[in-house]
Amino acid sequence: MKKFIIALTATLFAFTTFAQDDRYIYAEIVGTTNFTMTKVTIQIDFGQETKFAEDTRLRDKNGAVKKFNSMVDAMNWMGAMGWEFQQAYVVTIGNSNVYHWLLKKNTKNLSPEELEAVKDAFPTKTDFNQNK
Repeated sequence: MKKFIIALTATLFAFTTFAQDDRYIYAEIVGTTNFTMTKVTIQIDFGQETKFAEDTRLRDKNGAVKKFNSMVDAMNWMGAMGWEFQQAYVVTIGNSNVYHWLLKKNTKNLSPEELEAVKDAFPTKTDFNQNK
């Protein structure tokens, strides 16, 4: 019995130590449909500082608003960059649905430069204005 307790304690300690090595950053995809309900406009929230009513929609490399066919299309795009789905919820405002998908990315093996590159992968209108 004593050996079992020691083994169990060692196992729990190993799992606790392993879990503490993981570091995550979190993001939220906020999707709104256009009036024809055929595309979804995406905003990415990293908890970044924004001004009141600032346009934080996701942009392509030319500065145009990036459109997705659906929230799943946006999640597939994020998933290809290593983001993991955590939770989703919908808020209905009037006749429109606003979709919120919470994601996380393990950053344990990323350097500070690589971590900054992760955030730079999501340009918004503000980013384009600052680069000009």
